[in-house]
Amino acid sequence: MTEPTSTSAIQAVYVYEKPVRLWHGLNALAIIALTVTGYLIASPLPSVGGEASDHFLMGYIRFVHFAAGYLLAIGLLFRAYWAYAGNEHARQLFAPPLLSRSFWQGVGHEILWYAFLVKEPRKYTGHNPLALLAMHFAFVWGSLFMIVTGFALYGEGTGQGSWQYSMFSSWVLPLFGDSQSLHSWHHLVMWLIVCFVLIHVYVAVREDKLSRQSILSTMVTGWRTFKDDKPLDDVH
Repeated sequence: MTEPTSTSAIQAVYVYEKPVRLWHGLNALAIIALTVTGYLIASPLPSVGGEASDHFLMGYIRFVHFAAGYLLAIGLLFRAYWAYAGNEHARQLFAPPLLSRSFWQGVGHEILWYAFLVKEPRKYTGHNPLALLAMHFAFVWGSLFMIVTGFALYGEGTGQGSWQYSMFSSWVLPLFGDSQSLHSWHHLVMWLIVCFVLIHVYVAVREDKLSRQSILSTMVTGWRTFKDDKPLDDVH
């Protein structure tokens, strides 16, 4: 199946390549694991009876947290590479057209659409402008913040001779003042990402039903299908 070129006759467009879809799934699993284990690390479970040597529950929780953190970091590096190697839709997440007037007009229209103040949404091949703006700042920059502060906290345990301490802890800890402040900021941004994920899932389901293009199935198959033959409103 080839990609049509006429915006008035498009029936389906290949938007999300397999590497992007694979990253999306693994990234979702990593965020779930990080959120659950991060909460338990900050608010530990009640102590269990018996000898401490018989229990390694918190150790397992911390291991899952650290492993998921590495998965998140490596995944973001891969995703940044694929923004260069992939198609134009792979680049949207990292390079929103912030200097485009039509982009910001699209953001305003989507706000009105989500608030049920306009009757019809616009039609996009890739992300709509508001979704792109939210994902760029809340997810990309939020994830980068969590990776940097997470490795800084991890470097405290690995010690001053480790690469984690040299690359992250040595400058991030002084920047935030002390370890407790860094923990607090790391935990706060975790909750901001949780709120973003909840809104992201709600909007994806809502748009799949009410918008003029497919949403959920597109992330599974990669193909964006459309519900009418009106022109696209993509912003470049």
